[in-house]
Amino acid sequence: MKNLKFLLDPMRLPFLVLTPACVILGLGTAIWTQGKISWFDFLLALIGALAAHISVNAFNEYFDFKSGLDAKTRRTPFSGGSGRLQKNPELERPAYLMSWGFLALVGLIGLYFTLKVGPALIPVGILGILLIYFYTGWITSYPLLCLIAPGLGFGTLMVMGTDYVLTGSYSWTAFIASLIPFFLVSNLLLLNQFPDVEADREVGRKHYPIQIGRQRSTRIYLIFLIAPFVAIVAGVVFDVFPLSGLLGLLGSILVVPIFRGVLRYAEDTEKLIPVLGQNVLVNLVTPILLAVGLALGWPG
Repeated sequence: MKNLKFLLDPMRLPFLVLTPACVILGLGTAIWTQGKISWFDFLLALIGALAAHISVNAFNEYFDFKSGLDAKTRRTPFSGGSGRLQKNPELERPAYLMSWGFLALVGLIGLYFTLKVGPALIPVGILGILLIYFYTGWITSYPLLCLIAPGLGFGTLMVMGTDYVLTGSYSWTAFIASLIPFFLVSNLLLLNQFPDVEADREVGRKHYPIQIGRQRSTRIYLIFLIAPFVAIVAGVVFDVFPLSGLLGLLGSILVVPIFRGVLRYAEDTEKLIPVLGQNVLVNLVTPILLAVGLALGWPG
């Protein structure tokens, strides 16, 4: 029982709130394009998405422990892992098995939806499984892949996958909507890498804050911070979102203070921590506001 309690740390439960925000956005696109949806299928899609998030978190904890990164990282409330395996190395194998167990659950739920809805879900499922397993050990060695992989997982795959299992087809609405978490979540991980530059460099990671420095990485961050709101406006202009989809623009209220803080404190981890929190907030608020706007469907 003690080990089971400690295994909650590699799951990183506080971070799992991001998953419902992305799945709810997929729900919003399905309601806007189809209207009637299966709430059972939505709940099952949410469970599958949470299982995927837990799996990638646990694999990350395991591989970071094995590489020695856990011992080098300066942890913040928003980055650096939980450190549980560092404190309890006997949990190494249970954590690894847990990673595979939740990944197997993802596969089973994916198989159910493939049989029920159609084989067009298979590419999304396979790419998602590959991202989960290879993110920490391989993807983080390639700056561009490291930048876009989180957004692909939580945006493109999670939003479009949820929409597909609820509607039975892919749509431009779901694709444009998926760009919002694509840019925001990629940015979330990009900024979370700022405090970890020195430790990550020692174990061979090659993300942009290492390759080009924190200050130059803020340019990428600014582009990715603005892009989701451009996508929302484009969705309304090109009539793939209802006018009420502009509700998602309320999240842009956080853009100026966040970017000002990133520019000012890129090299100061202690002062950057509140900005990391604001970065999480914009990731949660914006997809949910857009989902509400899509569900309202006004006018439409």
